[in-house]
Amino acid sequence: MTAWTADRIPDQHGRIAVVTGANSGLGLVTATELARHGAHVVLAVRDTAAGEEAARRIGGDVEVRELDLASLGSVRAFAAGPAADHPAIDLLVNNAGVVLLGPRRTSVDGFELQLGTNMLGHFALTGLLLGKLAAAREPRVVNLSSITHKNAHLDFDDLMFERDYRAAPAYGRSKLATTIFGVELDRRLRVAGSPIVSTLAHPGLTRTNLTPRAWEHRGRFGQLIARVGLLATQSVEQGALPQLRAATEPGLRGGQFFGPSALWETRGRVTEARLSREAADPAVGKQLWAAAEELTGISYL
Repeated sequence: MTAWTADRIPDQHGRIAVVTGANSGLGLVTATELARHGAHVVLAVRDTAAGEEAARRIGGDVEVRELDLASLGSVRAFAAGPAADHPAIDLLVNNAGVVLLGPRRTSVDGFELQLGTNMLGHFALTGLLLGKLAAAREPRVVNLSSITHKNAHLDFDDLMFERDYRAAPAYGRSKLATTIFGVELDRRLRVAGSPIVSTLAHPGLTRTNLTPRAWEHRGRFGQLIARVGLLATQSVEQGALPQLRAATEPGLRGGQFFGPSALWETRGRVTEARLSREAADPAVGKQLWAAAEELTGISYL
């Protein structure tokens, strides 16, 4: 079978796409390819100056909107903006993420920062945009997972990792939660008879700016680790292909999950990926959804 590439993205003219974290890395490549194929792309970014620079690089039909996923107030403000300007949203790519390998940090709302940004912010955003998505002709939501979800485990008695905090496991938990969210979203959309399709993707080990930033707290040693780590990664253009396929391939079923095919899903051509047992467990999905509703104050489906 021919490898899936961005050249297989169908015409996106007439579609409105929101991409979180679109000013760099996987988000920038995703936004660029969507715009190149004709979509109007909303660059949802925390740093609007960086977003404007990204918009100049992308060209095409793009706009920049401020969105800080670590602040529920910012999420609500962002959702009110596109809702006023666009009668429907065809595609939401929940791409943005933070990786921390230093001390425990919290969001504006008091959430462990990785969980708050990577999952809870996107949970809230998706709920607030659900009506606009449902108004589109073939709407889709893509959540960005990680291979780290496979070895993670959620502790519902300490969801914010306040006891014995370790940054790397906390990141894995945040990505497991994001994955569970995408799968549970699909279940609930099906039950509701919604036209929205929920898909997932992960980039394997990909060369982005998140890895160097994650090691900044370790000084020169951290810089060395980051450089060595980059040698084992694939290009960001290759790493973005799974989520571009999840976002654009016609006829996908809800719940389909894409990632690299080679070396334990770390790199290579795009194929269907495997969920961990916990990520696929409906009971865990129901429990996390209830927790997310309580924490964010946003209920849907």
